[in-house]
Amino acid sequence: MNIEGKNIGVALTGSFCTFDRVFLQIEELVGRKANVYTVFSENAGKTDTRFGKAGDILAKARAITGREPILTITEAEKLGPNNILDILVIAPCSGNTLAKLANAITDTPVLMAAKGLLRNGKPVVLAVSTNDALSNNLKNIGLLMTMRNIYFVPFGQDNYKGKPYSMIAHFELMIPAIEQALEGKQLQPVILAPR
Repeated sequence: MNIEGKNIGVALTGSFCTFDRVFLQIEELVGRKANVYTVFSENAGKTDTRFGKAGDILAKARAITGREPILTITEAEKLGPNNILDILVIAPCSGNTLAKLANAITDTPVLMAAKGLLRNGKPVVLAVSTNDALSNNLKNIGLLMTMRNIYFVPFGQDNYKGKPYSMIAHFELMIPAIEQALEGKQLQPVILAPR
């Protein structure tokens, strides 16, 4: 599917170590002439970490997309009723966000954006990045895989020796996953071999 002219939301949650990979995909989306809107969870939008200062990350999102990042639940709530986005990808999708989405908890801008799209019957793509994918969050991943209009960027174990329960999306497959989700399809295979 051609994504030129599509309104694509990219929502970032607190798996800060993956932000560089996500921003490469945002740049690619903009390069393909998609209209990209960024949404940040409160933690992702306000926390300075060893991976970067929050202000710098927000400035980068603004510079790449030409749009102000969405930082509050109130701003994100408008996405649903105003039918702004064609698709939302939560990248990275932390274990905390997975658990809340699976249990219909809407207490961050990212979750409000997802709720708005799902209410309109539109696709939400999840790019998993969590250390507990094969433990506490496995049940949530399973539940989300059965939900209508939820799709996944293919993912796999990132360090099966050092972190045997951890899984991470293959971010280089984010755009193909978006293209397939826009056609109502899950990019296959979903689970990939360890890197």
